[in-house]
Amino acid sequence: MGHEERAHALLSASSAHRWLKCTRCARLEEQFPDTSSEAAKEGTLAHELAEMRVRNYFNPGDISKRKLTFAIKKLKEDPLWDNEMLTHTDTYLDYIRDVSIKLPATPFVEVEKRVDFSKYVPEGFGTADCIMIQGNTLFVIDFKYGKGVPVSAEENPQMMLYALGAYEACKILYPITKIHLSIVQPRLPDGISNWECSLEDLMEFGGYVKGRAALAFSGEGEFAPDEKTCKFCRAKNQCRARSDHNVKQAFELGELPPLITNEEAGQRLLAMRDVVAYQKDLQEWALSECLAGKEVPGWKAVEGRRSRDWTDMDAAFERLTKSGVAAEEILWERKPLTLAQIEKIIGKKDFNDAVGEFVIQRPGKPALVEISDKREAITNKVTAQEAFQEEI
Repeated sequence: MGHEERAHALLSASSAHRWLKCTRCARLEEQFPDTSSEAAKEGTLAHELAEMRVRNYFNPGDISKRKLTFAIKKLKEDPLWDNEMLTHTDTYLDYIRDVSIKLPATPFVEVEKRVDFSKYVPEGFGTADCIMIQGNTLFVIDFKYGKGVPVSAEENPQMMLYALGAYEACKILYPITKIHLSIVQPRLPDGISNWECSLEDLMEFGGYVKGRAALAFSGEGEFAPDEKTCKFCRAKNQCRARSDHNVKQAFELGELPPLITNEEAGQRLLAMRDVVAYQKDLQEWALSECLAGKEVPGWKAVEGRRSRDWTDMDAAFERLTKSGVAAEEILWERKPLTLAQIEKIIGKKDFNDAVGEFVIQRPGKPALVEISDKREAITNKVTAQEAFQEEI
């Protein structure tokens, strides 16, 4: 399947986290074009590679080794191609292979399976990366190429909608009682997330979805702006509900006491977490309006600071060298590549085998995150054990 040509439902599984909470957003988004970022196009390319490699493993008659090699050669012609894609799709394939090998019998497997969950969501359908069924267990496995935000499989609405669609398609043939959801996000250190639920839990979710989806499809219900819900919404720049919500958080804080407590600081940070992001989104939209010749009262578009560049650097350097400038000492700076750049060039495994012993992990700069973050909390308070530790 051509990944870029996939059809998308109004209430898509990938945006379910948004329309389940903010039921008015789906119809609002219809007014805006669905644009694709370079990161999304890169993800599409990686997904095409992942699909072919999984198909080759489970059904070499469909995609032979020769056909796979030819397809990869063609993918490499894409300007977004990166050899790391081979390593990361290895991780995805290895995970699926490990799951299937550990099962008591050969599973039924479908790759890039279009699933229909319209029983729960009006006109609802989507494409699951990999579905496996063995015995009473339905496995839904999703490959995510993003490296920004970890995505958890726990109660993940996109994955649960895929599971609902897959269950409806196979319930007559298989005695499904258990659902296993997995997300493989190989560009992150801890990039594999698993979650399991019973069929009863999945059906309960289906009942909840049915009510919320009916509201979303008809454009009814409520707006529910917050940082996560609005992040990828196409209407986020002009959404009045989001605008009013953030203005309220920024200015309607009530009476300000001389000092605030830790509890108040925590509450206000949570309440205002989308304010800065909204200001940036609003500025970008207002700039685009000004550049289009429209008036935004109180604001205008101006040319930023200019920068200079060579029209022909080689010719310029040649002339400088002829005029007596020492090329090697003055015109060029000898600078080593970073550790990450070298690892990317030669590959993670070869890098670790060759120079892994020379690499150390330095502690990262302390950062404030929400309590739901999976990382362990740190403090600069010295413990008794550290204070009285004997020197070796």
